[in-house]
Formats: sequence, structure tokens, C-alpha cells
Amino acid sequence: MAFRFVHAADIHLDSPLRTLALRDAGVGRLIADATREALARIVDICIEEQVDALVVAGDLYDGDQTSMKTALFLAGQMRRLEEAGVRVYIIRGNHDATSRITRELTFPANVTVFGGHAQAVEVARPAGATPVFIHGLSFARPHAPESLLPKFKAPVAGAINIGVMHTSLGGAEGHDVYAPCAIADLDGSGFDYWALGHIHKRAVYQGRCAVVMPGNPQGRDINEAGPRSVTLVSIDDARAVTLEERLTSVAEFARAEVDLGGAQTRADVAERLHRGLAELRLSVGSQHLVARLRLGGATVMAGWARRDADRLLAEAMAAAQRLDHCFIDKVEIGADLRDIAPAVMASDADPTHELAHLISERVLVSEAFAAAARTALSDVVGQLPPELRDAFDPGRDAARDALIVALAREGAADALACLSADATEQDG
Repeated sequence: MAFRFVHAADIHLDSPLRTLALRDAGVGRLIADATREALARIVDICIEEQVDALVVAGDLYDGDQTSMKTALFLAGQMRRLEEAGVRVYIIRGNHDATSRITRELTFPANVTVFGGHAQAVEVARPAGATPVFIHGLSFARPHAPESLLPKFKAPVAGAINIGVMHTSLGGAEGHDVYAPCAIADLDGSGFDYWALGHIHKRAVYQGRCAVVMPGNPQGRDINEAGPRSVTLVSIDDARAVTLEERLTSVAEFARAEVDLGGAQTRADVAERLHRGLAELRLSVGSQHLVARLRLGGATVMAGWARRDADRLLAEAMAAAQRLDHCFIDKVEIGADLRDIAPAVMASDADPTHELAHLISERVLVSEAFAAAARTALSDVVGQLPPELRDAFDPGRDAARDALIVALAREGAADALACLSADATEQDG
């Protein structure tokens, strides 16, 4: 008889979604509780699939929570699972270690929370079924600089062995190092399945055993774009592992490139925005879409887009309102959004055109500008947090200088757009 369970991690209950769209009170009400709703969907999946267990590989909470409303909500979801006969196995991750709820909440009897010493808990199974042991280890402190793998108990012979660990593996961008270990070591551990947590992007490694990082079930900003999910796992008596990804995200962050090439009026821009959003909305399976748009192309409206960012954002928000559950996170001006000025502006006698030519052909290519820009950049970088300074590593001179020129060209384009005569704007 197969052992079936849902593997989730990094739920981060009550963690706020970080998006400009939430400045709108209506949007805030719709998706502010997205992490709670994601947990409720996880519970729904467990009940609908009639699984044996839910395994949570750390960071159930978001940190030093003080609201007992969170505790009551969580306890209610655990009782739903208890009533359905679903066991729950939880390890504490680095965010859980600072949560007051971790210390104060009493779970129903169906919930096992692993402590600071490695445990191997046998799962109650029907007579004749292959034994199942779930191995877990929590940390009471938010930092774990060394691998936890050596602390786990050995796999139990003749049984299905499932390990639950919160780890950064070999490291991942945007995540602190936490209990690092190698995939090869997990694969050679003798376990059948490793249920991991900590990294918010889904990853699956299948070798002698299955090693799965399910990602977080609800993205919180544009850097956690795309559908978010949990993993439905089935391990049969021959210890063969079957995996299914199940969507859980309530609000999905996504990016879209919008080509404004040839747009002549604001009405044209609005229609391009709507078309890009509509195509993106069709590709998103979550209930809500929070979109970041990046504009490109050659158009007479480029100057207007750069100069009147507030009106451009209003057009994007209006386009989003024409679609179901669609919201704007941000509108960005791409480096390839180029201005096709009317003939009167293209004249060499026009001062704006002359200034653009001077900036492009004289200033930005001069060594004096490059030297001054490097000095200014060095002053700014020195005030940044250490983890952000690497992007401007002085050992990468070519990349640094290319970035300086790109930023300067963007800034020059914005400044020139502001200097352009209002006559260049065509409202249609």
C-alpha cells in the first residue's frame, strides 16, 4: 500500500505581499491574506486527495509574530486535518525560531513538531503495509551554519524513510546560508525521499532517492514570480517515488514585455498595455495576477512615457481593470524604448536634438565622464550594505563601465523627455 503525503515548505504565515499594487486598498483586501489562503488550499488538497500526511519542511511562520489570530487560524487548519485523519509532521526553520507562536501554540494530537534533537518517528499504518519512518530535526536558533545531515539517525532497514530538513543546500541567491549540504550526500544517505525547505524556488532532483525543494506556496513579490505550489508524493511498497505538483498560489506575480513600437497616441499605448496584460492573464493559473510591465519599441510616445510616469501608470491600471483579478505591480521603461520624434524635432536646429546628440556622441564616450562617474559610483557603493556591493565589484571594470553608460543613457533619455515640448505629445 503506497504512502501518500503532501510536502510543503516556507508558508510564512501572514508575511505581507510586497507590491506597489497594495497601495490600492481594494487590492490589499483581496490579497493581503494570501499566505493564509495558500495554507487553506494546502489543507484542501490533503483532504481531497485523502493523503496519509502533510509534511512541512520549515518556516511555517514568518518570524516574530505576536498576533494570536494567526495561532487560532493555524490551529483551525490543523483540526481540519485531524478530522480527516491526516497526520502532520513539522520541523522548525530559521524564521520559526524567532516566532512567539512556536513557543505558545498547542497543536492538536495529529501534529508532530520535531525538536532540537534528531528523531525518527514511525507512522501508524494498516497491518501488512510497509513501515514508514519520518526523520526530522528543528533548530531553536535562527542560524545553522553547519550541515544537519550528520545529526540524522540512520535509515531504518526494510522501511520507507523520509527525511525532513530546512537547508540552503549549496547556496541560493536571496537566501541566507542555512544548514548547508550537498545533493550528492542526500542522494547517498539511504533515504527514499528528502523533503526540503528554505529556498523559495521549486527544484526536484531524482537519483537513488528523490530530493525535493517545493518552493513557497505563495510568492510575495516580483522576485518570487510564477506559479507556486506544493508536491503530492506517493511512495509504494517497492519504494518507487511518484511526484505531482499542485498549484496553491492565490496571487501570482509575473512579468510581461509590452512592445509600443509604432504607437502614435495614448489610446494606442492603452491598447498595447491591455493586449499584453490579456495575454499574460491567460497564461496564469492563479486566482489573481500581479503584473510588472516593461515597455519597449520605437514610438513617438516614448518621450511621453518617460515624462508622465504617473499618467502611464494610470493607463496600465485602467487596462488591468478591464480584466478579472488583474493588478499592476509596476511599469518599467525598457532600455529599448526609443523615441521617434516628429520631423520638427529631428531638425539639427532644434536645441533638444542638439543636446541629445551632444550627450550621446560627446559626453558619454569621454574619459572625463567615465572617470567622474566611477568616482560617484564608488562613493555610492561605499554606503550600500555589504551584500549589495558585489553588483559593483571593482574587479569587473568592463561590466561596471557598461552599467554606468547604460544608466547614464537612461537618465539622459528621461531628462530629454522632460525638456521636450508639449507639442510632441499626441493624445489622440
